[in-house]
Amino acid sequence: MTRIEIREAEPRDANALVELARAVGREPEGWLLATEEWRSVAAERRYLRAVRRSPHAAVFVAEAREGLVGRLSVSRDPHPASHHVADLGLMVAASHRRRGIGRALLERTVAWARERDVEKLELHVFPHNEPAIALYESFGFVREGYRRRHYRRGGEYVDAILMAFPTLSR
Repeated sequence: MTRIEIREAEPRDANALVELARAVGREPEGWLLATEEWRSVAAERRYLRAVRRSPHAAVFVAEAREGLVGRLSVSRDPHPASHHVADLGLMVAASHRRRGIGRALLERTVAWARERDVEKLELHVFPHNEPAIALYESFGFVREGYRRRHYRRGGEYVDAILMAFPTLSR
């Protein structure tokens, strides 16, 4: 297995992260909401700078010798009633899937959440993304709901499964 480093994203990673998102978005399986469009490199750089200044959000990357092969974004809910919850999104390059990268990114995110007293991590996953669902369930995420026609993707409505990792409370 290729050696992978999990670290916080830096603004200099913007170009590689945009390329990763565009590549995953172009896959015919439709893993992301975006089909090919992602924010511009400049917008991604601004986003990464803002996230690095925030104690309530983070972007973690998986870096291999070949470059960035995974990304996990996490953000705490800003509402006082649900400030104990953080939402996450995960993507891994097709060439590096099923090698433990998603799990390593999730482990780093759980550590981040515990440091900030986040008690629950949530995510949405498309019902057809069975490999991701299997990863999340093996990690300890549970299905909390099914959201019909929750997103618009490429002009069509798509469903989403709401999953949560609720075991962060002390």
